[in-house]
Amino acid sequence: MIDLDSFLAAIAAGDPDAFGRWVAGAERPLRESLRSFATRVDTEAVLQESLLRTWQVAPRLEPDGRPNALFRMALRIARNLALDEARRQRSTPLEEAAEPAHDPTPETPDPLLRRHVAECRERLPKQPARVLGVRIDSGGGEPDEVLAEQLGMQKNTFLQNLSRARKLLAACLEKRGIALGGLR
Repeated sequence: MIDLDSFLAAIAAGDPDAFGRWVAGAERPLRESLRSFATRVDTEAVLQESLLRTWQVAPRLEPDGRPNALFRMALRIARNLALDEARRQRSTPLEEAAEPAHDPTPETPDPLLRRHVAECRERLPKQPARVLGVRIDSGGGEPDEVLAEQLGMQKNTFLQNLSRARKLLAACLEKRGIALGGLR
């Protein structure tokens, strides 16, 4: 990777074209650094937020003499955001978030909750619905790469559709009064 700090002075001065050129060189390695989070967080949203924050703090960056200081800072921002998002999503388990008003035993599913979930799944767009269906049907027995291949998709496309399905499903359920907290 070339030293992208050649754009740093112009970026610090507020030059959006210089930042665009910097992004052209930094985006791919930043995106690749977030791969390990792809099954847990919306990496595209994390990447966009990271780039925005990088633009905002670039004028205050003090280079340390090593190459790619701005990129290294952007990398830390991106990974910290991804970790925060993963922790946030993990903080509220589904059983707790979708707790019904009565207290059924674990063997007794909540029929109203099941109906709401089924109705919300029916409203999903075609591709996210296919991806979610295949993922659920696999019961966790197949890796995402295999499921993506079965649908004729790249893994990244599969994961983006899965993320979209989860968000749309959560939004639909929340409109029906089922609060999912940190699961979105």
